[in-house]
Amino acid sequence: MGTVITTVNMKGGVGKTTLSVNLATCLAKYHHKRVLVVDLDTQISATLSLMPPQEFAKVRRERRTLGRLIYKAIKPNNRSKITIDDIIKSYICNIKGLDLLPGDIELYDEYLVSEILHDKAVHEQKSDFVDIWNTFEKSLIRGILEPIIDQYDLIILDCAPGYNLLTRSGIVASDFYLLPARPEPLSVVGIQLLERRIAQLKESHKYGNPLNLELLGIVFILSGGLIGRYYKQVMKRVTEDFIPTQLFQTRIPMDVNVAKAVDSFKPVVITAPTSSGARAFIKLSEEVLQKLEATTSNAARN
Repeated sequence: MGTVITTVNMKGGVGKTTLSVNLATCLAKYHHKRVLVVDLDTQISATLSLMPPQEFAKVRRERRTLGRLIYKAIKPNNRSKITIDDIIKSYICNIKGLDLLPGDIELYDEYLVSEILHDKAVHEQKSDFVDIWNTFEKSLIRGILEPIIDQYDLIILDCAPGYNLLTRSGIVASDFYLLPARPEPLSVVGIQLLERRIAQLKESHKYGNPLNLELLGIVFILSGGLIGRYYKQVMKRVTEDFIPTQLFQTRIPMDVNVAKAVDSFKPVVITAPTSSGARAFIKLSEEVLQKLEATTSNAARN
């Protein structure tokens, strides 16, 4: 069964999508892993980092996006015969093993979800709406991925900033979460808020099948103007709050090539593979696999 990793931070602008697509590309290109990127963000940044807009426009016209699968999960009695295999785009960026489940700018209707779950609670004569919601939250993304999870070594979920339904459902469906951050005060606040949210999420799902979710690690993505006292203060705070194994040694440097790659709708590890940013992502992919292997070994011993 494939390992599911969620890339998430409560704060936006921390390099979450850049991390997701470059890590996935490295794992497929350099380590020959079968990797699926799932875009859970309505900003569709991961999708447009892996395919040009004209191709996405065609995919969206045909309604072959994650939005179709979410609609089927919300209304399972609809007549659509489209499956997840029909929607996944393979050989992304001409890389064998790198696949994409495209996102959409309209993934789901919150009012429709609430209405359907309320009707279900009434029909089943359940007074606790929270139980109905938690069950749906736990099964939404997990159910979408279930038919194909065995086809991949790793599935990387690129979540929206904040804490919406899809982000929570993605976290619940995951084995690990990866936390990108910038060494600045507000980014650290985003880390703290996420840790609290995940603790609450584990508490709300502790009955039945408790969440088996671990922090894979925090990845720092550097940005300009952070050298000196503030940088050192932030890094000191983070190293005090987390144990060394929860912090990746590899840090992604400032590199204009990373930003330029967005204009090519491809990851920097493809557009500028010898750049400092690309080399850092390649090194990070090695560290990720080492962490996963160590976790698997520890679980086997226990």
